[in-house]
Amino acid sequence: MEKQHYYHILTFGCQMNKSDSERLASILQSMGLEVVDKPEEADVIVMNSCSVRESAEHRIFGNMENFRKLKKKKPNLIVVLTGCMPGRDKDGKLKEKLKDVDLFFPTSQMIMLPKLLSELNPNLVAVETANHYLQTKPNYSNNFQAFIPIQTGCDHFCTYCVVPYARGKERNRPLKEVLDEIKDLSFRGCKEVTLLGEIVNHYMAPDPEFFSKNNIYKKNNFAKLLWEINQIKGIERIHWTGPHPIYMDEEMIDALTLPKQINFLHLPVQSGNTEILKKMNRRHDREFYFDLVKKIRKKKPDIAIGTDIIVGFCGETEKQFQDTLDFYKECDFDIVYVAQYSQRSNTAAAKAFEDDIPKIEKKRRWLELQNLMEKITLQKNQKYLDKKISVLVDSYEKGVCTGNSSEMKRTSFRGDKSMVGSIVIIKVNKAQEWILWGEMV
Repeated sequence: MEKQHYYHILTFGCQMNKSDSERLASILQSMGLEVVDKPEEADVIVMNSCSVRESAEHRIFGNMENFRKLKKKKPNLIVVLTGCMPGRDKDGKLKEKLKDVDLFFPTSQMIMLPKLLSELNPNLVAVETANHYLQTKPNYSNNFQAFIPIQTGCDHFCTYCVVPYARGKERNRPLKEVLDEIKDLSFRGCKEVTLLGEIVNHYMAPDPEFFSKNNIYKKNNFAKLLWEINQIKGIERIHWTGPHPIYMDEEMIDALTLPKQINFLHLPVQSGNTEILKKMNRRHDREFYFDLVKKIRKKKPDIAIGTDIIVGFCGETEKQFQDTLDFYKECDFDIVYVAQYSQRSNTAAAKAFEDDIPKIEKKRRWLELQNLMEKITLQKNQKYLDKKISVLVDSYEKGVCTGNSSEMKRTSFRGDKSMVGSIVIIKVNKAQEWILWGEMV
């Protein structure tokens, strides 16, 4: 009887990496490996890495220290590193620091994994894979939600960003491939899809002939895609991340009103100061973004809007930071994901600018913006008191169900495990910064 082999995947970073890990799991399972919860029980450990910030890479090095010790106890253990770190390692310096990693390759080479594993361990049988990793059918984490990458890579080269180096040039998935995946998910009971792309609203279908003749949108391919998904029976909620402000044209703004579109938009701005935006190569100024927010709210007044902001970018003065605080108040965001600027080697910012803001000052600015967000979010959430909201339940623990509302507000209420995966109506009776509490109607 053949020995059973096991795998464990550690995923770092964004939703795109989580989606990539679902495809990695599918490939490993096609080889006959079974998943285990603890890395020490695995024969193959895969780290799917992030390179957006230095801290993300430090976590890889920290984990590798533990796996180095584990390899001494288990000489046949195979450690794999994929994702953005290998993608951006053009000069081999990262690989040199990770000598105990057995396989080191970017996400795009995921389809080579069976062959590479079988060469290291002949007991692991190679299987045929798709021509491109995005054609690999994922092992979805649950049956009611799914991440759908529609695009990978980026051509924008924001000066702080490592993604174009790690993931390469922008590549759009065929429209038919995307729609077929979502239709298959709907047949299996999926209720919510989240479309992923580095600049998701810049999607350009390589096969536009598969758009319906009666599609209400005529120019914007991403708006047209959203309309197509709205026609798929069974899919009840559509979410997407992350768009770029300059591609939010009239059709794109109108698509926010499509019936299955969730009532939330995550629209990264990165700074509220025009000079800093120019240094970041964001391709828009403060006024453009603010006018865009006004247009969106005119079209959909009750929409919740979130953003990303980097504090402590090269040369950012106290006044420029205060501009960002003021801008946050003006835009009246629901949430912000704040990052302290982290210089990444080989990016334009690393080559052209000095990372001259001390870490302690970056942390102070992060905390000031974080505190402002919490204050505003708490105030904004009070409007949900005594209101009915739609919630997709995704977890259950000790008599309490939790999920996201259509505004992407975490919501909890008393319920039972059978509700996981269902969309319910909740009447809110308590509103905190990060969670709404209520009871099922």
